[in-house]
Amino acid sequence: MSRESEKSKAGEPPYYGTFPGEGAPSYAQGQPAIGFPQPVPPPGSVPTAPPYYPPPPPPPHGYQTVPGYAVAEGTPVRERRLPCCGIGLGWFLFIIGFFLAAIPWYIGAFILICVRRVDYREKPGYIACTVAAILAIIVVIFGVSKGTHSW
Repeated sequence: MSRESEKSKAGEPPYYGTFPGEGAPSYAQGQPAIGFPQPVPPPGSVPTAPPYYPPPPPPPHGYQTVPGYAVAEGTPVRERRLPCCGIGLGWFLFIIGFFLAAIPWYIGAFILICVRRVDYREKPGYIACTVAAILAIIVVIFGVSKGTHSW
């Protein structure tokens, strides 16, 4: 009887040659491959006696936060809600300007230029309206003059 049939009768799966064992070639039995990097333990995992550094002394005045970071104490400042679903009038005009032929952009530019006190949270939206209004003027000027060939 052959070796495979004996193992299969004994309840062991037959040997297919994939895993090293009795019938494996000699080069697959514990010999490391030459030319390939061999595994080594990562640095610091080998137990060696590290130099002892004592812990730093505690701060002299109790617990301190990040050095140089001032903590504002007191009641928090409440700011009013921004209009137009919380995005502010400037961004609202900027978004609506795409749908209403850039007219809201001119309104936003007018507010930025002529109104003295603008909420600092709404100023980026007004600036976006101003930039969009300037670009819209440039596009209209070049668009109108392109088809006339009046020169």
